[in-house]
Order: sequence, then structure tokens, then C-alpha cells
Amino acid sequence: MSIEEIREYSLLKKGVTEGFPFDNETLVFKVAGKMFLLTSLNSSPIQFNAKCDPQKALDLREKYDFVQPGYHMNKQHWNTIICDGRASKKQVLAWIDDSYDLIISSLPKKQREAFLKP
Repeated sequence: MSIEEIREYSLLKKGVTEGFPFDNETLVFKVAGKMFLLTSLNSSPIQFNAKCDPQKALDLREKYDFVQPGYHMNKQHWNTIICDGRASKKQVLAWIDDSYDLIISSLPKKQREAFLKP
């Protein structure tokens, strides 16, 4: 997947914003002010960090060598996904969905309900 595809897919999600809070090359996607995905615009191959359930994060790292502990992140809760063609588009999109959903599920009930309404 390309950075453009990742960006377009992420921005389709309700309430998502993008920005460069750290530097001019690290693109960060947030929902409700909380990060759920970040990527370097200069990495080759494309790679991104996504939030992940701790046990699932370990399972994915054991199963796939292109899933690694989150670079510069809390390694218990973040994975780095290397998009070098070994992960299917379906897998990558599912990991983006999971990361977004983890943030939504952590919000207070009233705020969470606003994101769950169509």
C-alpha cells in the first residue's frame, strides 16, 4: 500500500484529523485528539505505527516479521507495520481499523456514542 492509500483510508473515518505535531516528515492521524496512526513520509518501504491490543500485538509480531514493536512508541500498545508487499491490503486496512476502534472504545461513553452514530 502507498502512503496516499493509507492517508485516504484514514481520513474517511469519522472525526479523523491529520497533522505534523512532531516534525515536517511524521504524519499523525488522530481521532478525538488521540493518535491512532503515524507514519514517516520519507520511509521506504512505507511503514506506519498503529495502536494494537497488547496480546494481539504480540501475536502479530510472532506471526509476521513485517510487524514489529512500535518504533519510538510504547511497545506494549503499538506496532510498526512495514508495507513492503508482504501484508495484504485487507490486513493493513484491518489494522488501521483496529487502531481507530481502540481509541474510540477508550473514550467516555457520551463521546464514544457520538462516533458510533451514522
